[in-house]
Amino acid sequence: MPDEQAATPETPPAAAPGTAPETAPPVEEPVPVEHPPANELDTLRAALAAREQELNNYKLMLADFDNARKRLLRDMEIERKFAIEPLVRDLLTALDNLDRALEAAQRAGDNGPLATGVAATASQFLDAFRRHGIHRIPVEPGTTFDPNLHQAVMQQAGTTFQPGQVVQVLQHGFLLHDRVLRPASVVVASEQ
Repeated sequence: MPDEQAATPETPPAAAPGTAPETAPPVEEPVPVEHPPANELDTLRAALAAREQELNNYKLMLADFDNARKRLLRDMEIERKFAIEPLVRDLLTALDNLDRALEAAQRAGDNGPLATGVAATASQFLDAFRRHGIHRIPVEPGTTFDPNLHQAVMQQAGTTFQPGQVVQVLQHGFLLHDRVLRPASVVVASEQ
């Protein structure tokens, strides 16, 4: 039965007398992993979901704040850009009166110092307006009517102009940067 001997484990040799028996190294036993109960795990998952929702809400609130800040800065820039609008509207009336005085002087053939002074004053108004981004809307007889820049006060038939063209400028219009302060008042040619 040699096969049986091979199957049995060998016993360690006996220790020599006077020596301590050889001990096997201590085997570390696996530390049992404590799994939280299912309801505790659900509680942790719910707490994690709540924190993630709080984080998402915080990110949304931060984005809203950033958008509000950008909108405020843009609105402040627009307000600063157009802050002089009420003053300019009031000054346009004075400029219109100077233009009327010049037209009356030209019709009367007056080229004296008073007409020259009125022309110089009107020119100073226009120069000051240009420095602050205020420009006359360019319109002459024959210009195509643009409802964004012109206000048709009346239509006139039987002119040499094509229908839809400006026949006469009654009052000049002005732009403040890209905004219409006052449209040009014009007479527009109509079909016969």
